[in-house]
Amino acid sequence: MTDTVIKVENLSKKYTIRHQQRESYTALRDVLTNKARMVGNRVRSALRPLRSAPCDQPSALSPSPSREDFWALKDVSFEVKQGDVVGIIGRNGAGKSTLLKILSRITEPTTGSVKIKGRVASLLEVGTGFHPELTGRENIYLNGAILGMTRAEIKKKFEEIVAFAEIEKFLDTPVKRYSSGMYVRLAFAVAAHLEPEILLVDEVLAVGDAEFQKKCLGKMGDVAKEGRTVLFVSHNMAAVNRLCHRGICLDEGRLQMAGTAESVVAFYLSTGSESEGERRWEKLEAAPGNEKIRLRAVAVINSEKEVTSIVDVRFPFYVEIEYEVLQPLLGVQVGFWLLTSDGIVVFVAGDNEDRKWLGRLRDPGHYKSICKVPGLLLNSGVYALTVASDMRNVELLFAEENTLRFHVEQTQVPAHSYAKPAGVICPFLEWRVSKLE
Repeated sequence: MTDTVIKVENLSKKYTIRHQQRESYTALRDVLTNKARMVGNRVRSALRPLRSAPCDQPSALSPSPSREDFWALKDVSFEVKQGDVVGIIGRNGAGKSTLLKILSRITEPTTGSVKIKGRVASLLEVGTGFHPELTGRENIYLNGAILGMTRAEIKKKFEEIVAFAEIEKFLDTPVKRYSSGMYVRLAFAVAAHLEPEILLVDEVLAVGDAEFQKKCLGKMGDVAKEGRTVLFVSHNMAAVNRLCHRGICLDEGRLQMAGTAESVVAFYLSTGSESEGERRWEKLEAAPGNEKIRLRAVAVINSEKEVTSIVDVRFPFYVEIEYEVLQPLLGVQVGFWLLTSDGIVVFVAGDNEDRKWLGRLRDPGHYKSICKVPGLLLNSGVYALTVASDMRNVELLFAEENTLRFHVEQTQVPAHSYAKPAGVICPFLEWRVSKLE
């Protein structure tokens, strides 16, 4: 088709991971003894008559690393038409960023082919394509030249780029002195305003503040209305639904589904999470988190104190989160995002709302945080939990997307006598009616 601008066929990308074999602790005296023994063996070998020379044995002090093949992408095929706005979604490690790097010609595929028609601008990481020693002004012209634009074309867009990025005061400052927010504002402004036929955007908008993110989403919408093509990687399902016409879902490097944005988001939220009402990680090292904190279990508990994946809309339910604190943590909180099946965030909750733990040091140990969600609040439907932990305004410790999902249902109301009301929530509100005459 003449309107196809990106055609990906059987695309695969393999990386080789090297694992260094760890050896047990060796004391200094053992090292010295081994070295002396090796020297003695060499001397004795030199004094012996020449016979068949023994092969050198690998040293126990420098074990050889093992190798493992990792397929970041495997047999991915799809097409993108001119003017399409495509959301690429999937869990962390699904291959989304690898796909954009191949489309941007940053890395080569192992097998398969990619055909692209048109000029491509990409925003994959903060500062991609910027030279740290050059000023903001010089980097705008440098990026424009890389895109194949003339100086006159860049000059025409220059003032608009600077105004969007809000860096007028620092335009002649080397970008190595920019904050991460300034960096990403300028990078996005350059990528979006220099009129590429195809714009590739990875999840870098999280660096900016809420107002800047809104600005960026609005600009991407304007780019799409101009008939240009946008590929947008994001974990914000609501933004994908609002901005994108089509969607692609990746999992472990494979294409799981391609279709309308709404159908792909619903598929991702319904199949990418556990539906039994509980999820556990038996091995601590495999659990979400890092050396500071690890997630151990998440469960939905009904009003009868039972683990469930179906909640009665009339009654309260509980979200229980178990986690292991591995280092003393001050100001940490554990909580969750509650999302609808189409990715809209209903609310965000954190256990710092328990005032006796607000700002308190959490010593190493096993913890359980329980959040009560009142009845007669949520509308019937499918919901997903994304569980996360952070040091407020300092560091995100983990975010386990779509940890599990559950259903909220009208369990004792006949279907023929009840029509589901509009809206995400369906609260039972107190009314008083009085006749004034």
